[in-house]
Amino acid sequence: MGQEFIIKSQTLEDQVNKLLPSQGGFQAGVDLSASTTVIPIVDLTEAAEGSGLRQDLQTALTLGNATEFNINATSADIVNTTGYWRVFGTSYIISSSTATRTASIRIQDGVTTRVVFQNLQTANVNNLMSQIPYDFIVKLEAGDTLNGSCTTNGGLNGCVRQLASLDGTLIQP
Repeated sequence: MGQEFIIKSQTLEDQVNKLLPSQGGFQAGVDLSASTTVIPIVDLTEAAEGSGLRQDLQTALTLGNATEFNINATSADIVNTTGYWRVFGTSYIISSSTATRTASIRIQDGVTTRVVFQNLQTANVNNLMSQIPYDFIVKLEAGDTLNGSCTTNGGLNGCVRQLASLDGTLIQP
C-alpha cells in the first residue's frame, strides 16, 4: 500500500496550470499530491504519430525522396529548403603540379559561408586522383543554402534526402 503526500510548490502548480488548462487550475483547498504507489506508464506517442519506424528504416531512400547532384568544376546549389538533410556521396580531385584543387560542400546564408566538407589537394603532384566519401546531416534554417563548389578537375557526386522538417517532424520515406 502506497503513502500519499501533499506537495506545496507554486512552480509545480504553475506548470500543471500551463500544461492542463482544462483542469481549471488550483482552487482553494485543492492540493497537488504524490504517492509512493508505482503506476506503469505506456508511451504510445511514436505509434500515434505514425513515426514508429526503426531509425535505420526512417532514413531509407525512395524514388521520390532522393535527389541526386553532380557538380564538376563549378559551383551549384544542392538544397535551399529548410529542415534536416542527409548528404552523402563521393568527391574526387585529379591533382595538378601547378594548382591547388578543391571540392567542398558548404552552408551559406548570403553573408557567411561555412565549409562542412572539403577535399583538398595541394599543387605538388601531377595526375594523382583522390576520392573521398562523405555522409553527414545538415540543418538548414530560413535563408540557408547548401552549396557545392569544385575547382577544375574536381567533382562532387552525391544525393540528398530530407529527414525532418525544421521543427523536427520526421519525413517518412
